[in-house]
Amino acid sequence: MPRVLVPLADGFEEMEGMIVIDVLRRAGVEVVSASLTGNVVTAARQTKHVADQSLESALSQEFDMIVLPGGGPGAIALQNDARLKANLLAFNEKGKPIAAICAAPNVLRAHGILKGEDRFTMHPDAMPKAHGGTFVNERVVRTRNITTSVGPGSSFEFALELVEQLCGREKRDSVAEPMHLPGVSHPV
Repeated sequence: MPRVLVPLADGFEEMEGMIVIDVLRRAGVEVVSASLTGNVVTAARQTKHVADQSLESALSQEFDMIVLPGGGPGAIALQNDARLKANLLAFNEKGKPIAAICAAPNVLRAHGILKGEDRFTMHPDAMPKAHGGTFVNERVVRTRNITTSVGPGSSFEFALELVEQLCGREKRDSVAEPMHLPGVSHPV
């Protein structure tokens, strides 16, 4: 069973964190949510979330993918965490999958993981000009081992893309169908 790390920082976007965790778990993926500080994380809309464990504990384990939720303050906290930076750089060096949504692609851009001609997408309002990569106006973009997505409204598409990468198209379809998402056929 694939294992995925989802680090949560105060100010993360609820939809981007919770929908990704939920959809991956529906697919049978072992997801570990890890708090940068303490167990309780306060999200962007002031909802409280209890992480599975601390980031310190999680980083001593093996994972198949790291997924970074957005939310401006949350993404900044992820970007400023030296422990996470070291892990992301090691993941990228090994070509292991990394995913980021909304403001979180800035974490990858700031650390030189997305650079030059690397295509990515993100929430346009969160994009500073100072970092690298090539922005494309698409909902979900995959470049090498990196998957990015535009924002809260693309959270289901993003999560299902990650399910497909980890578990295959058949599993993606079997997870999507009972959720009755737009564009997914539903047997009557």
